[in-house]
Parts: sequence; C-alpha cells; structure tokens
Amino acid sequence: MTVVTQEAGAPFGAAPPSGDAAIRTRGLTKRFRGGQVAVDTLDLSVPRGSVFGFLGPNGSGKTTTIRMLLGLVTPTAGDYSVLGLPQARALPKVGAVVEGPAFYPYLSGSANLARFDAADPTAPRGTAARRVADALDRVGLSAAAGKRYRNYSLGMRQRLAIAAALLGPRELLVLDEPTNGLDPQGTREVRALVKEIAAEGTTVFVSSHLLAEVEQMCTHAAIMRTGRLVAQGTIASLSAGLAARIRVETPDAAGAARVLAGLGLPDVRAGEREVTAELGGHAPEEVNAALVGEGVAVRGLAVVRPSLEDVFVGLTGEGFDVDG
Repeated sequence: MTVVTQEAGAPFGAAPPSGDAAIRTRGLTKRFRGGQVAVDTLDLSVPRGSVFGFLGPNGSGKTTTIRMLLGLVTPTAGDYSVLGLPQARALPKVGAVVEGPAFYPYLSGSANLARFDAADPTAPRGTAARRVADALDRVGLSAAAGKRYRNYSLGMRQRLAIAAALLGPRELLVLDEPTNGLDPQGTREVRALVKEIAAEGTTVFVSSHLLAEVEQMCTHAAIMRTGRLVAQGTIASLSAGLAARIRVETPDAAGAARVLAGLGLPDVRAGEREVTAELGGHAPEEVNAALVGEGVAVRGLAVVRPSLEDVFVGLTGEGFDVDG
C-alpha cells in the first residue's frame, strides 16, 4: 500500500451486507489519553465499487477512522476489515492519500513517483518506469512528467498524490480531504479523476467536510458528528425521508403564503420576496395555478429537493461547510 501523508449513536440508513463491503467496521472506537473519544462505536459498511463520501465537520473523527483502517492508529475497541482480507494481504491492494501530498519540490513529477515506487518492497524493479508512466497517464499528467513539482498547480499536486497511490493495482483508494484548499479548477480536476477511477472498478472512499462536493461526486455517504455515525446509505436514500419543498419568488409574499397555506401545504415560510413550503402530494402546476388564480404575481417557481446539508441539519440540528 502507498500512503501519502503530510510531512512534519445508531446510524440512520441501512448498511449493506458485510460480504459486499470494501470496508466494514463494528463498534470501532478510539479513545486517546485523557479520555477524549475521537471515534465512538462506529459501525460502517462501504459497498464495493462505490464512491463513498465520509462526511462530517472538522474534528468529527474522520481522519482518525482512516488512520485506524490503514493500520496507522491502533483502535481502543471494536474491529474492522478491509476488502474482506487479513490486513497484511489487504494493504497492498489499497492506495491512500492522507492529509495532503508530500513531495520533493525540486524533483519532477516522474522522479518523485519513481522514489515512491522504489520504497515499495513488493514492486518489481524491472517495470518501474512503466508503472510511473502509467500512473502519470492515468491522472492526466503525462505532459507534465518532467516538470518540477514546485511549479505544479494545486490541482496538479493533488493529482500527483493520487498517482502515487495508484502506482500498483488497487481495489480501494482512500482520499482524505482531496479537494481541501483547491481552487474551482483544481476541484473539478480531482472530482473528474475520482469518477474515472471508480468507473474502472476501484472503490473510492472520500473523506470530506464539503457537502456539495460529495453530493456531486459520490454514490453513497456516511455522516459523522462528534465521533459518532449518524447516517449512512446511498445519496438518494439519505434524503428520501425528507420532503421536497416548493419555492415561489413573488413581490406578494404575504399573498403567496396565504394561498399555500390554503392548499394545505405544511411548513409555509415567508420571506421578503420568497415563500417556501413542503410540497407534499401537490403537483407544482397545481400550486402555480392556485397562485395565479388568486392574483398573486409569480416571478419564479421551483421544486427544491433535499440536499445532504438538509439531511445533516435534520439529523443533528447543526450545519457545516457546504462549499468551502
């Protein structure tokens, strides 16, 4: 396994059967000296072939969980499995980027990867150059192979870190905050790369505190709060229990609120020029017709589906970074 590191309550949602899981934990707990509990009885299942978002505010236990899964931190209690194999057999099939890339700034991208490859005792020396070239091509950096790392953009640096984690064949790729600190272009580059890697059959486990980013990238997600898992499942299933809302833009917010309430729509909320309510079983066109029929001017009408932020707030009463 290549691990790239920086130098210097009961969950909502059904977990898949452990036999289908790339990662499985049961009661996984980490308590540090002084009594601080970083991870508290975590039961997690990550389906094979998924892009799995591991969500939570900073300090919620995400990185500690990853370090336990990679054998870098010893759990206090509980157990876990990776790829359904003993740790010694699983780790060569796992690539990981933890807490950001660490490379020699004066060396080229290919030279840095060559040094990572040389540190792997299981990698055959005769095919090192081919592995480096293939890894660079896989992340779209072949044209920058000879460029010094210090001249790479932030997005290129993160892609090089992922290339280092993919120098060998991997069944599981673990990424800790892969878009943290990136500009929009770098974020798009990493997001596209993650989707490409998953399409090739690799399970990708992405830890992040950016809800909107995970919502665009992932097929499944789990939400952590103060060390505990509060939700897990497919992206669609996590929001399935929350009602869609209708949003009406109008200069007559009071009139619109009165019409929506008269239709029986629950949780009507009126702002200065906008009114929202739970849509329930009503059709949007029915609501629009009722507003127009009552003489309420409608500048815009939209159905708003619940987001991951809505799920998190609904489960915990708190919010966190949505888009950085």
